[in-house]
Amino acid sequence: MRRMLDRLRKGFGRKLAKLHTWNGWMVFFLALTGLMLALGFWRSLLGEGRVWIKWLHIGVGIASIVPVLYYLLLAGKHWKQLRSRPWQRFNVLIVLVLLLGWFASGAVLWQFRLAGPRAANAALLVHDILSWAGLPYVIYHSLTRLRWLKEPHRRTVKTGREPVREPLHPAAQGPLMTRRAFIRGAIGVGLAVTLGPSFLRWISASLGGGSSIEALIAEDANRLTPAPTPLPQSSPPIGGGAQGSYRVYTVTRIPAFSNENWSFTIDGLVEHRLSWNWTEFVQLPRTVQVSDFHCVTGWSVYRNTWEGIKLKELLKQAGVKSSAKMVKFYSGDGVYTDSLTLDQADMDDVLVAVLLDGKLIPSDLGGPARLIVPKMYGYKSVKWLNRIELIPDDHVGYWEERGYSKDAWV
Repeated sequence: MRRMLDRLRKGFGRKLAKLHTWNGWMVFFLALTGLMLALGFWRSLLGEGRVWIKWLHIGVGIASIVPVLYYLLLAGKHWKQLRSRPWQRFNVLIVLVLLLGWFASGAVLWQFRLAGPRAANAALLVHDILSWAGLPYVIYHSLTRLRWLKEPHRRTVKTGREPVREPLHPAAQGPLMTRRAFIRGAIGVGLAVTLGPSFLRWISASLGGGSSIEALIAEDANRLTPAPTPLPQSSPPIGGGAQGSYRVYTVTRIPAFSNENWSFTIDGLVEHRLSWNWTEFVQLPRTVQVSDFHCVTGWSVYRNTWEGIKLKELLKQAGVKSSAKMVKFYSGDGVYTDSLTLDQADMDDVLVAVLLDGKLIPSDLGGPARLIVPKMYGYKSVKWLNRIELIPDDHVGYWEERGYSKDAWV
C-alpha cells in the first residue's frame, strides 16, 4: 500500500513539474514578445515582423489558459499537500492571479474593437501593472528555486581529486547569511534597482494625466519660429486638457525640424500646387476641435484640444482634379505614408494640427504638424506631416503593408 501511495505521489509530482515547466516557458515567451511589441526600438527594427510576433503573442497567450485549467483540476489534491505550507499556498495564489489577470486583460486587448476604447485602455493598464509587478516576481521565483540552490549537494568546490561539498546549512557554522539567502537578497535588490526606476517612470506617465504631455513639450526637439498665437478656444483649452498619456511609437528615429528644413506641400492631381514655409503656414486660418485619440494597440488619450487647418479646406484651396481618387500623406521621417479616400478626407473633423492644448505639438508627438483623424485609429494620423499628394489609384500605407487593416475605424 505504501509503495502504491509513493507511486501515486510521484506521478502527481511529475504532472505538477511538467505543468510548471510548460507554464514557465509560456510566461518567458510572452514576456519576451511583449517587450518587443512595446518598446520603440523593436517596433522600428522588426517592421512587418512585428505583426507576426503580435499574433504569436496572442496565440501563446490564448494557449496559456490550458495549463491554468489543467492545474485547477489538480488543485484540490495539491492544496491538501500544502496545508502545512502557508507560504507556498500564498505563492500559488499569486501565480494564479497573475496568469488569470494577464489572460483576461490580454483577451480584452485582443478583441479591442468589440470591447471599445475605454475597456481596452483599462485592460492595457491592468496588463502593464501585472507585467511590472509579476515579471520580477516570476524571475525571483524561478532563480531561487534552481536545483543549484535547493539541492546543496550540487554545489561543489573542486580541490585536487576529491570534491569538497558545502554543508547543508552554512548558517550553522556562524555566517550572518546563508548563500541561498544572500543570492535571494541580491536578486531582489538587483530587480529593485534595475526595474524600480522604470516602473516609477511608467506609473507616473500612466497615471499622471497631462503631465507626461507637458514633459514631452519641455523636451521638444523642434526649433521653429514664430510660435502661432493660440485661438481663444485653445488657451485655456476648451477640452480641459488632454486626459491620459501618449505612448511614443515611431518606425524611424524621431526627426527634428527648424525653419531651414521644414516646408509643407500639396501636389499631385491638383489645379494649384501649393507650398508654404513655417512662417506662411502658421498664418493660414485655423480651427479648434476637441477629440479623443485611440491607438490600435489599446491605449487612448481623451479630450485633446487640437488647433489646425481642416484638411478639406486645404484640398479646396489646391483644387482637386476629377482624376484623383485618393489622398496620400507623407511623413517628414522620409519613410511613413498612409492615405484616405476623398470621402474620408472630406470629413469635418480631419485636421492638419499644429497645436495641442494651446501649445506647439512636440516632436515626439508628431510636431510641428500632424494629421488628426479622430474616427480612425492613430496609425492613420500621420506624424511629422509635410506633404499631401492627390493620386489616381489606391495606396497601401506603411503599417497596412505590414498586416494592419485598411479599415481603421474606431
